Amino acid sequence: MSRPDGQARFDRVVMDVGEPLWEALETELVGYGEIQPQAGLFGDGAGRCVLWFDEGVPVSVRHTGTGRSGSEALADIAETGPYRVRLVETADVETVQHGEIPPAAPAKRVVGDADLADRTREAADDPEPAEPDAELDAVEAFLADDEKIEAIQKRAAMEARKRAEEWGFDVAEE
Repeated sequence: MSRPDGQARFDRVVMDVGEPLWEALETELVGYGEIQPQAGLFGDGAGRCVLWFDEGVPVSVRHTGTGRSGSEALADIAETGPYRVRLVETADVETVQHGEIPPAAPAKRVVGDADLADRTREAADDPEPAEPDAELDAVEAFLADDEKIEAIQKRAAMEARKRAEEWGFDVAEE
């Protein structure tokens, strides 16, 4: 998926994507954000999520690794941080890829920030919250991905072993 050139407005590693979502909303970003979750930062090449913004409001999302879009793409990044996030302002709105995503979906489903979701809906002139079933779809898509669940379990086990060693506990081998 090619993306237009533009000016990077935010480029750093964050523990959750709330900060860059607020930044996009407050600056009325026209462009896109590349969100690389923790697994990608550690070199597994799982891909990244590309979230398109029109005046700071999320309008489309696609995951480069899975090719999924919408709620399913959001489920692909719904894990704990850190995340590498890069917001890019493009020349004009013509370059923005619009799709089917409720404006508040990233704020609700990835960050869990009700205030950000409300402000995003206000900016989008979308007074109605997304249907509860749409929220459930993202959770179901995430839970149905056995590879993702297994990868999270492995990372958690590695982290637990590391912490146990740091704290001087005996570590049982599998």
